[in-house]
Amino acid sequence: MTDRLSGQLDLTSLFDPHTAPVLIRSLALRADDVARDNDTICAVIGSPRVPAGYAAGTSPTPGHASEVLRAWHTSGPDIPSRICGAYALAIVDTRRQCVFLAVDRFAIETLCYRSDGKTLAFSDRADRVQARGDELDPQAIFDYLYFHMIPAPRTIFRQVRRLPAAHSVLLDRNGVHETRHWPLLFDEQQRQPFAAARDTFRNLIRDSVTEEVAGHERVGAFLSGGTDSSTVAGMLCQITGKPAPAYSIGFDAEGYDEMEYARLAARHFGCEHHEYYVTPADLVTSIPAVAQHFDQPFGNSSALPAYYCARNAQADGCTKILAGDGGDELFGGNTRYAAQRVFEYYHSLPQSVRRLIEPMCTDGSPLRKIPGLRQATGYVRHSRVPMPDRLQSFNLIMQLDPANVLTADFLAQIDSSEPSSHMQATWNECQAPSLINRMLAYDWRYTLADSDLPKVRGATRMAGIPVAYPLLTDRLTDFSMALPPDWKLRRFKLRWFFKEALRGFLPDEILTKKKKGFGLPFGVWTTRTPALKQLVADSLDTLAKRGIIRPDFIQRLMNDHLPEHPGYYGEMVWILTMFEQWLRGLEAQGKPDTERQSPASASSPGAVGDEGKHRQAD
Repeated sequence: MTDRLSGQLDLTSLFDPHTAPVLIRSLALRADDVARDNDTICAVIGSPRVPAGYAAGTSPTPGHASEVLRAWHTSGPDIPSRICGAYALAIVDTRRQCVFLAVDRFAIETLCYRSDGKTLAFSDRADRVQARGDELDPQAIFDYLYFHMIPAPRTIFRQVRRLPAAHSVLLDRNGVHETRHWPLLFDEQQRQPFAAARDTFRNLIRDSVTEEVAGHERVGAFLSGGTDSSTVAGMLCQITGKPAPAYSIGFDAEGYDEMEYARLAARHFGCEHHEYYVTPADLVTSIPAVAQHFDQPFGNSSALPAYYCARNAQADGCTKILAGDGGDELFGGNTRYAAQRVFEYYHSLPQSVRRLIEPMCTDGSPLRKIPGLRQATGYVRHSRVPMPDRLQSFNLIMQLDPANVLTADFLAQIDSSEPSSHMQATWNECQAPSLINRMLAYDWRYTLADSDLPKVRGATRMAGIPVAYPLLTDRLTDFSMALPPDWKLRRFKLRWFFKEALRGFLPDEILTKKKKGFGLPFGVWTTRTPALKQLVADSLDTLAKRGIIRPDFIQRLMNDHLPEHPGYYGEMVWILTMFEQWLRGLEAQGKPDTERQSPASASSPGAVGDEGKHRQAD
């Protein structure tokens, strides 16, 4: 797989005034758009927008890179605060003797880099960073098993870092300086009339979709039948004045199919509706290709249905597809937001009362043996877990116990508490008074930037069609941050404002439906489909020989756990299968044998390298 933004340069030449002019003239960077002058070169991907009149001067070569370059000369490293839109950028400046890298608020576009103080290499794909080294990071593998993806700034490669969302990095003579360029500031005191806010909200969505349609003859939309995708598809129909192509995925498995809601939305708005039912045979065909398309192990199972949606849109003549991602995370739509409010109520009890209750909820308490009271004591026990760890109270690998899943050699190289530290640092970045806004900011990192957006980005690029996210524009984000917290979560009602503002536009059935998403019946199908079961068994048999996962755990997983609870344990089978298939793809690219280079055979158990040092400073 090729990258879209990449480069490599000699930092010693950059910092030498005699060699820097030669470097800047000869430097070749790969990007969607590149601009240069006598001192500086700028490479960008995505669609960064510099406000009119901000960058001084005019450029004979219009384009995103030229605009960013002029803005850089005005503001230097403060430039991300002046740019809107989705972007990743790299600027090499010989006059300032620095390199500057940055990504947008949600890392819609990504950027990875490696620096040893003498050279710098970067790419939008972790596996395409030049001279990145062959060693995989054991901690990143554990992070993958914990989160089902690898949160930034770590990557699967020990020597490569990925810029977190809303972050930039400046490399100069004084070293590497990674900073957050967009502060998480929620205005919880602002009050506005509902009608005015509703009209502003609708206009912002309309403007966002209009901007994405411009210059395209045929733009499609993902349509799951949820509020977000239905809003985008419906607005697309209104703006274009004709039936908009909408693409939906179904599953012929009880409890997993939501096609009826997609059909309802399509009829309501008059979409040109395209349906595709993913089958077990599709999984057998596509699992290796999807796993190996990503630049590092990625376990979000919705990637496969998203790929089929995007592939159908591309084959149907669409030149862009719109996704509804972001509505839940900006306006309070995930069910865990209401659930956590329930647990927070416990902390409103007087401390003296809690001191009386808590001893009765310990493991040895007789109340734990009484069915009705067992649930009550469970509520107390769960409520006592502080945020954000409470969000991962039922994390799959922790429930199984890492010691039962991982080999002793591999376990000695990782810190099983590191994900908790990572989450706590992310939680502390936002100091909003309300629980709902802190959870939203937390999800901007883990749900959007590190999981859902990479899922859609990977699926659409694999299908060969650009994607845009009209609900994640800077203007809509700023608007959401100024809404009252109880407009996002009103008692236990999710995204109250979003739904009320779109009442009359969206069908009532969609406004009241329960959220499900793109769930894949992988575990169920694996137990019933011989070809799929064989693919999985072959993958896990090989993985068991790599010194990471205990062979006896894989045997229990396949022989006992999966048949008994396919919906629950299917998730673990999926992430392990995708991991093994990704490793095979790495081997097929001509890289050193990952079995020989497996993390379990690393020379210094427990070491996490420079990435660990950076993490502590974040």
